[in-house]
Amino acid sequence: MKKLILALFLCISLNTFAQTGKQVKDIFLKIKQESKIDRNDRVVYDILDEFYTKNLQSENDEMTPETIQRIEKTASNPETKNLHILLLFLMYQQHLSRTSVAGKTPDTEFQIEAMKLLENETRDIYGKVPAIIYIYKAEALDGSRKKEEAKAAVDQGLKEYPDSVPLKVYSYLNTKDEVLKNDLVKNHPNHWMVLQFGIK
Repeated sequence: MKKLILALFLCISLNTFAQTGKQVKDIFLKIKQESKIDRNDRVVYDILDEFYTKNLQSENDEMTPETIQRIEKTASNPETKNLHILLLFLMYQQHLSRTSVAGKTPDTEFQIEAMKLLENETRDIYGKVPAIIYIYKAEALDGSRKKEEAKAAVDQGLKEYPDSVPLKVYSYLNTKDEVLKNDLVKNHPNHWMVLQFGIK
Protein backbone atom coordinates (compact mmCIF):
# COMPACT_ATOMS: atom_id res chain seq x y z
CA MET A 1 0.00 0.00 0.00
CA LYS A 2 2.83 2.41 0.79
CA LYS A 3 4.26 1.78 -2.66
CA LEU A 4 0.92 2.64 -4.25
CA ILE A 5 0.69 5.88 -2.29
CA LEU A 6 4.24 6.70 -3.37
CA ALA A 7 3.21 6.01 -6.96
CA LEU A 8 0.30 8.42 -6.53
CA PHE A 9 2.71 11.12 -5.39
CA LEU A 10 4.85 10.37 -8.40
CA CYS A 11 1.83 10.93 -10.61
CA ILE A 12 1.04 14.21 -8.92
CA SER A 13 4.62 15.35 -9.51
CA LEU A 14 4.57 14.23 -13.12
CA ASN A 15 6.40 17.15 -14.65
CA THR A 16 9.29 16.58 -12.27
CA PHE A 17 9.58 12.85 -12.85
CA ALA A 18 8.18 11.97 -16.27
CA GLN A 19 9.43 14.26 -18.96
CA THR A 20 9.71 11.66 -21.70
CA GLY A 21 7.79 8.77 -23.13
CA LYS A 22 10.25 6.28 -21.66
CA GLN A 23 9.96 7.79 -18.20
CA VAL A 24 6.16 7.69 -18.27
CA LYS A 25 6.28 4.06 -19.36
CA ASP A 26 8.62 3.18 -16.50
CA ILE A 27 6.41 4.95 -13.96
CA PHE A 28 3.29 3.34 -15.41
CA LEU A 29 4.80 -0.14 -15.13
CA LYS A 30 5.73 0.51 -11.49
CA ILE A 31 2.21 1.69 -10.71
CA LYS A 32 0.74 -1.29 -12.54
CA GLN A 33 2.77 -3.70 -10.41
CA GLU A 34 1.03 -2.32 -7.33
CA SER A 35 -2.46 -2.15 -8.83
CA LYS A 36 -5.16 -4.72 -8.39
CA ILE A 37 -6.25 -5.73 -11.87
CA ASP A 38 -9.83 -6.88 -12.29
CA ARG A 39 -11.33 -7.30 -15.76
CA ASN A 40 -14.83 -7.30 -14.32
CA ASP A 41 -14.52 -4.04 -12.39
CA ARG A 42 -15.60 -1.15 -14.62
CA VAL A 43 -15.30 1.74 -12.15
CA VAL A 44 -12.24 3.25 -13.87
CA TYR A 45 -13.64 2.62 -17.35
CA ASP A 46 -16.87 4.35 -16.35
CA ILE A 47 -14.92 7.35 -15.03
CA LEU A 48 -13.07 7.68 -18.35
CA ASP A 49 -16.36 7.39 -20.19
CA GLU A 50 -18.02 9.99 -17.97
CA PHE A 51 -15.06 12.33 -18.39
CA TYR A 52 -15.43 11.99 -22.17
CA THR A 53 -19.19 12.47 -22.09
CA LYS A 54 -19.12 15.54 -19.86
CA ASN A 55 -16.02 17.24 -21.28
CA LEU A 56 -15.84 16.33 -24.94
CA GLN A 57 -19.13 14.90 -26.17
CA SER A 58 -21.45 17.39 -24.48
CA GLU A 59 -22.13 20.78 -26.03
CA ASN A 60 -20.60 22.54 -23.03
CA ASP A 61 -18.40 21.47 -20.16
CA GLU A 62 -20.72 19.63 -17.81
CA MET A 63 -18.24 18.47 -15.18
CA THR A 64 -19.78 18.86 -11.76
CA PRO A 65 -18.07 19.14 -8.39
CA GLU A 66 -19.58 15.74 -7.56
CA THR A 67 -17.92 14.14 -10.58
CA ILE A 68 -14.59 15.71 -9.73
CA GLN A 69 -14.89 14.52 -6.13
CA ARG A 70 -15.70 11.00 -7.32
CA ILE A 71 -12.64 10.98 -9.57
CA GLU A 72 -10.44 12.26 -6.74
CA LYS A 73 -11.88 9.73 -4.28
CA THR A 74 -11.38 6.86 -6.72
CA ALA A 75 -7.83 7.94 -7.59
CA SER A 76 -6.83 8.31 -3.95
CA ASN A 77 -8.21 4.94 -2.86
CA PRO A 78 -5.42 2.33 -3.06
CA GLU A 79 -8.08 -0.41 -3.16
CA THR A 80 -9.45 0.84 -6.49
CA LYS A 81 -9.22 -1.87 -9.11
CA ASN A 82 -7.28 -0.98 -12.28
CA LEU A 83 -6.04 2.18 -10.59
CA HIS A 84 -2.97 2.29 -12.83
CA ILE A 85 -5.21 3.22 -15.78
CA LEU A 86 -6.84 6.10 -13.95
CA LEU A 87 -3.53 7.39 -12.61
CA LEU A 88 -1.95 7.40 -16.07
CA PHE A 89 -4.99 9.20 -17.45
CA LEU A 90 -4.72 11.80 -14.68
CA MET A 91 -0.98 12.14 -15.33
CA TYR A 92 -1.83 12.88 -18.95
CA GLN A 93 -4.47 15.43 -17.96
CA GLN A 94 -2.03 17.08 -15.59
CA HIS A 95 0.60 17.29 -18.32
CA LEU A 96 -1.86 18.99 -20.66
CA SER A 97 -3.04 21.38 -17.96
CA ARG A 98 0.44 22.37 -16.83
CA THR A 99 1.74 22.97 -20.33
CA SER A 100 -1.37 24.95 -21.22
CA VAL A 101 -1.12 27.16 -18.13
CA ALA A 102 2.58 27.73 -18.81
CA GLY A 103 1.84 28.59 -22.44
CA LYS A 104 4.00 25.71 -23.65
CA THR A 105 3.42 23.03 -26.24
CA PRO A 106 2.77 19.57 -24.77
CA ASP A 107 5.52 16.98 -25.13
CA THR A 108 4.20 14.84 -27.98
CA GLU A 109 6.58 11.96 -27.19
CA PHE A 110 5.07 11.82 -23.70
CA GLN A 111 1.53 12.14 -25.10
CA ILE A 112 1.94 9.41 -27.70
CA GLU A 113 3.51 6.97 -25.24
CA ALA A 114 0.84 7.65 -22.61
CA MET A 115 -1.95 7.11 -25.13
CA LYS A 116 -0.32 3.95 -26.46
CA LEU A 117 -0.12 2.59 -22.91
CA LEU A 118 -3.72 3.55 -22.16
CA GLU A 119 -5.01 2.14 -25.44
CA ASN A 120 -3.26 -1.20 -24.94
CA GLU A 121 -4.13 -1.47 -21.26
CA THR A 122 -7.81 -0.61 -21.63
CA ARG A 123 -8.15 -2.99 -24.57
CA ASP A 124 -6.43 -5.74 -22.57
CA ILE A 125 -8.47 -5.27 -19.40
CA TYR A 126 -11.85 -4.14 -20.70
CA GLY A 127 -11.80 -5.52 -24.23
CA LYS A 128 -12.57 -2.03 -25.49
CA VAL A 129 -10.81 1.31 -25.82
CA PRO A 130 -12.70 4.33 -24.44
CA ALA A 131 -13.57 7.05 -26.95
CA ILE A 132 -11.49 9.63 -25.09
CA ILE A 133 -8.35 7.58 -25.72
CA TYR A 134 -8.90 7.66 -29.49
CA ILE A 135 -9.44 11.42 -29.33
CA TYR A 136 -6.35 12.10 -27.24
CA LYS A 137 -4.29 9.69 -29.33
CA ALA A 138 -5.31 11.49 -32.52
CA GLU A 139 -4.47 14.87 -30.96
CA ALA A 140 -1.06 13.62 -29.80
CA LEU A 141 -0.22 12.17 -33.21
CA ASP A 142 -1.45 15.29 -34.98
CA GLY A 143 0.65 17.46 -32.66
CA SER A 144 3.64 15.33 -33.59
CA ARG A 145 2.89 15.89 -37.29
CA LYS A 146 2.00 12.23 -37.78
CA LYS A 147 -1.07 13.14 -39.80
CA GLU A 148 -1.77 9.73 -41.34
CA GLU A 149 -1.52 7.97 -37.98
CA ALA A 150 -3.77 10.61 -36.43
CA LYS A 151 -6.30 10.10 -39.22
CA ALA A 152 -6.15 6.33 -38.67
CA ALA A 153 -6.83 6.82 -34.94
CA VAL A 154 -9.86 8.98 -35.75
CA ASP A 155 -11.14 6.45 -38.29
CA GLN A 156 -10.75 3.56 -35.84
CA GLY A 157 -12.44 5.57 -33.11
CA LEU A 158 -15.38 6.36 -35.38
CA LYS A 159 -15.82 2.67 -36.19
CA GLU A 160 -16.31 2.01 -32.48
CA TYR A 161 -18.02 5.30 -31.60
CA PRO A 162 -19.91 6.49 -34.69
CA ASP A 163 -21.84 9.12 -32.70
CA SER A 164 -18.75 10.77 -31.21
CA VAL A 165 -18.91 14.47 -32.06
CA PRO A 166 -15.20 15.13 -31.39
CA LEU A 167 -14.20 12.25 -33.66
CA LYS A 168 -16.60 13.48 -36.34
CA VAL A 169 -15.09 16.97 -36.08
CA TYR A 170 -11.55 15.63 -36.49
CA SER A 171 -12.66 13.41 -39.35
CA TYR A 172 -14.26 16.37 -41.08
CA LEU A 173 -11.13 18.47 -40.58
CA ASN A 174 -9.10 15.64 -42.15
CA THR A 175 -11.40 14.93 -45.08
CA LYS A 176 -13.64 17.99 -45.63
CA ASP A 177 -16.42 15.46 -46.23
CA GLU A 178 -19.62 17.42 -46.95
CA VAL A 179 -21.90 14.72 -45.53
CA LEU A 180 -20.01 14.86 -42.24
CA LYS A 181 -20.07 18.65 -42.28
CA ASN A 182 -23.83 18.68 -42.86
CA ASP A 183 -24.33 16.23 -39.98
CA LEU A 184 -22.28 18.40 -37.63
CA VAL A 185 -23.97 21.65 -38.68
CA LYS A 186 -27.48 20.18 -38.59
CA ASN A 187 -27.25 17.99 -35.48
CA HIS A 188 -24.51 19.62 -33.39
CA PRO A 189 -24.36 23.33 -34.30
CA ASN A 190 -23.75 24.41 -30.69
CA HIS A 191 -21.14 21.81 -29.81
CA TRP A 192 -18.06 23.59 -28.52
CA MET A 193 -15.74 21.91 -31.05
CA VAL A 194 -18.00 22.73 -34.00
CA LEU A 195 -17.95 26.35 -32.84
CA GLN A 196 -14.22 26.35 -32.05
CA PHE A 197 -13.29 25.12 -35.53
CA GLY A 198 -15.85 27.36 -37.24
CA ILE A 199 -17.69 24.54 -38.99
CA LYS A 200 -20.66 26.16 -40.74
